[in-house]
Amino acid sequence: MAGNNHGHTPAAWTGVTITFLGFCVGGVYTVMAEPVGVAAGGAVALLGGVVGMAMRAAGMGQKPQRQAPVPQKREQGTPQAAAGQEPATASAQS
Repeated sequence: MAGNNHGHTPAAWTGVTITFLGFCVGGVYTVMAEPVGVAAGGAVALLGGVVGMAMRAAGMGQKPQRQAPVPQKREQGTPQAAAGQEPATASAQS
């Protein structure tokens, strides 16, 4: 995971923080048996996802990384080797 930059952006941190706070509020109101507070916590948790996506759309998220095409290994020599075929041997030609 050393080469991975998953989630290390302002959009990710902000979205996750708001969502976490929403779950905390919902959890507290669940214990207190207050359905309105539970609904408010759920709304805040959903708001965290919306804020994170909006920030990503605004350019504060991780940039999409394009995978470089893997170069094909080409062997020097006959055209068969370049096409990936085995070159014919003297015993096979007899």
